Amino acid sequence: MAPASSGPPRVLCLGEALVDRLGPPGGDPARDGPCADRLGGAPANVACALARLGTTSAFLGRLGRDAIGEAFRQLFAERGVNTAALQLDPRRPSRIVLVRRDACGERSFGGFAGDRGEGFADEALAAGELSAALGPLLAAARWLLVGTIPLASPAAASALRLTLRQAAAARVPLALDVNWRPTFWDPASDPAAGPGPSERAAMEPLLRQAALIKCAREEAEWLFGSADPAVVSAALPQRPAVLVSDGAAPLRWWLGGSAGELPAFSVPVVDTTGAGDALTAGLLHGLVADPGLLTPGAPGAAGDAPAEAEAGAVRELMRFASACGALVCQGAGAIDPQPTAAQVADFLASH
Repeated sequence: MAPASSGPPRVLCLGEALVDRLGPPGGDPARDGPCADRLGGAPANVACALARLGTTSAFLGRLGRDAIGEAFRQLFAERGVNTAALQLDPRRPSRIVLVRRDACGERSFGGFAGDRGEGFADEALAAGELSAALGPLLAAARWLLVGTIPLASPAAASALRLTLRQAAAARVPLALDVNWRPTFWDPASDPAAGPGPSERAAMEPLLRQAALIKCAREEAEWLFGSADPAVVSAALPQRPAVLVSDGAAPLRWWLGGSAGELPAFSVPVVDTTGAGDALTAGLLHGLVADPGLLTPGAPGAAGDAPAEAEAGAVRELMRFASACGALVCQGAGAIDPQPTAAQVADFLASH
């Protein structure tokens, strides 16, 4: 497939690229078969989804010099994802995540495979190597997207903090997908457990720098005591835009000075892995095209339209983003089912 886009990357996606090992519905991928290995990892998913939609993107992360690393390099080349900041680790392997699926396609994370005793490549993201590549990338970027998983590893956390400082200096806004995954912090933890005091403290600088926060309902409740996006926004000094997703329940948001919610599209679900990442990509795709949507009354926010028209434009963006997630749910894995902008338009025309 030819690259979807070319030119300097508008969205930089920092974090993990890994393999999701999908077990059979109702089975355990550590013991049961058949399993399906799919390339994934939230930042890699978003970078690939953006490129498929037509927004230039870059992936900033570290992979092993192994078959998984090579598969990602080929994927990024095919999609047109910039890899100037991709690091290859000579000793540590790329990470394999064991994913359980229930009969409805909902997934949970059950640990990792492939560790040879030194951890995984994504944990060793090197700040020095990353710093050398950041300058040219930030010069053209409109957004930096990160999650919280790099905070779970000292080296990756250091690289993330360096990137946040440089992005702030370059005035590149931060989009934060909370993406809380306790197993990455402690493999023996309960996959359903919320963040503890030390994890919350580590997340605090990201939450206070973000111009846009995307989180699941339970993440909002753990961190802010409320799943109301306006309440979450008001709890932070910079008053960020906030999206709260909740599976098949309505998507809720506070963005551009307006609150809203949108019922989920009803589609046949094969696998929900990566649906939230596709939604994030659809949102950033729209905000790159029309950055004024983020700020009420700003030039470019549907021109000089009244507040009702701006709220309508935000709702249309949310429909687009939600459709991206719905289309991914209809295929296996996070990346293969990602739609083009034309496919999203066709889906919306029929719904």
